[in-house]
Amino acid sequence: MKKVIISACLLGENCRYDGQTKEVSEIAEKYKDYEIIPFCPEAPIFGTPRQRISVVQINGQNRIITDETHEDVTEQLQDEINSFILEHQEVGAIVLKSKSPSCGYGTTPILNENREQIELGNGCAVDMFLKKYQKITIIDEN
Repeated sequence: MKKVIISACLLGENCRYDGQTKEVSEIAEKYKDYEIIPFCPEAPIFGTPRQRISVVQINGQNRIITDETHEDVTEQLQDEINSFILEHQEVGAIVLKSKSPSCGYGTTPILNENREQIELGNGCAVDMFLKKYQKITIIDEN
């Protein structure tokens, strides 16, 4: 059976930073013939609810920084995403949450050190997925 990675919040899991979901029931329906693999790298590390995180460009590099305490959590997230990728080598499709600092694909606000948006880019998981799953098209809920 083909497998699909889907952002857990789109599947109705209350795993967003504010404890909410962004369920889109049509997504689960569209992939009903797939084995659905829920994905949220943030919740297992930081819990739910949690402080927001943002993608902040520092010295030309995108880093994941907590909004309130300004902690750099990039490596923690990358470790969690790497573990996920190792568990899920063969995947047929990927559907991620737009605008997310982890899962946004070309839709994530990239901020400068003054927290001003400078561009739209990828969340940290997307860049890692693009390297691992090169033959797979990544889409978002839109």
